[in-house]
Order: sequence, then structure tokens, then C-alpha cells
Amino acid sequence: MTTGVNDYDSFAEAYNAENESSLNNAYYERPATLALAGDVAGRRILDVGCGAGPLFEALRDRGALVSGFDRSAGMLELARRRLGADADLRVADVAEPLPYPDASFDDVIASLVLHYLQDWGPTLAEVRRVLKPGGRFITSVNHPTAEYCFARLSGHRPDYFATYESIEELDLAGVAAPVRYWNRPLHAMTDAFTAAGFRLSVLSEPQPVEAAKEKFPGDFELLATAPSFLFFVLESPSG
Repeated sequence: MTTGVNDYDSFAEAYNAENESSLNNAYYERPATLALAGDVAGRRILDVGCGAGPLFEALRDRGALVSGFDRSAGMLELARRRLGADADLRVADVAEPLPYPDASFDDVIASLVLHYLQDWGPTLAEVRRVLKPGGRFITSVNHPTAEYCFARLSGHRPDYFATYESIEELDLAGVAAPVRYWNRPLHAMTDAFTAAGFRLSVLSEPQPVEAAKEKFPGDFELLATAPSFLFFVLESPSG
């Protein structure tokens, strides 16, 4: 079965099942994001594109006061099942003005979200608006070399310095789920952060956690030597 591009309502259940236990999500991206967040007890955090809520739940378990939103009502229904009826969850689009007051959050986390957007400017401006002065923006994106290297191995030669779209068809337990990404070079990412008024604190290329070594022996070795994602911690200046 094939669904529409980026139509997460159509493959919410299948995507959530994959996200729960996959090497890339459960043993690589999510642990790396939580490690960068550090001690979050008592901090008010916005989970951008929260999906079915695994990161929201992990942050809440660590004592954070979490709010989350996603464009997909289907994903949010799964999040409500996981998190309970009292969880602060809203349907909203990351490309549109956010439904939160100015300076509402100590941290904003966007886990594998920005690469869905062609233009980062409006979204970064909104993130900066809802952050408190001195707050952090923690984000992960597709690594800028990953798609380029894959394309070269497939016989194509894209322009690394261009911002261009690519469509990947995920196989989620028999559900063909096409997703569209926008690839851009590293300097375009950092230029966008600077233009939005952020200050780069950390740039990270972590490896998967050791617990995945026995569970995913071949894929673990590949991911441990060639990163799929790139992580940033950015600060919203206090003055």
C-alpha cells in the first residue's frame, strides 16, 4: 500500500511502530537529543513535531514541563493514548505562526523536523519568539552529506551547495510511506540560524548507543562510521 507524500495521518500507526524500536530513532537520534538536553527537571519545553510523543514522554519522565504540537491529527491521537488526556498537545503546522505566547519556553526541541521545510526563516523566527531570553533551541536534521553520498553511490551527482528536494519511500512493515526532504549544505543551515538571531553553542555528530550493537550488528557498524543526522544546540541571546 502506498500513501501520499508526507501524509503522516495515513501511516501514523506504522510510523510509530518503526519509531519505537528502530536503530535510527530509538538507539541513535532520541538518546542523542536527550543527552544534549541534559538535566531538564523543571524546565518548560516545547516539542516541535512531537508525533506520537516518545520524546515528549522521555522529557516529562525527566521532570520537564512539556508541550507539544504536530501537523498530523493521526499522530497526535497516538500521542494522547501514550501521554494521557491532560497532556498539552495541539494540532499546528511548524511552517505557520505558533499558537504560544512570546517567551513561553526554556527550551524548544525540533527532532528531525526542519529538513521537511524548504524555507527555515519563518519557523526559526517563531522558535526565537516563543523562547525565553537565554533559552535553548535543540534540533536534529538529516546530515548534509548523507543524501549526497547516497546519490553518488546511486550514480547521481547532485550539487552539494544547492538546496534541493528529495523523496524517499520508507518501507514501514509493508506500508510504503513517501516522505519529502529538503537537503541543504551545512553553511546554509548555520547561516539560517545566524539570520534568526541564534548563537551556535554545540554542533554534534553522535554515534548510536552501545546497546544497539548486538541488536543491529551490521547497521550499527555503518551508522557508527557514517552519521545520518546532525545535531545543533543554539542559544537565544539574553541581551
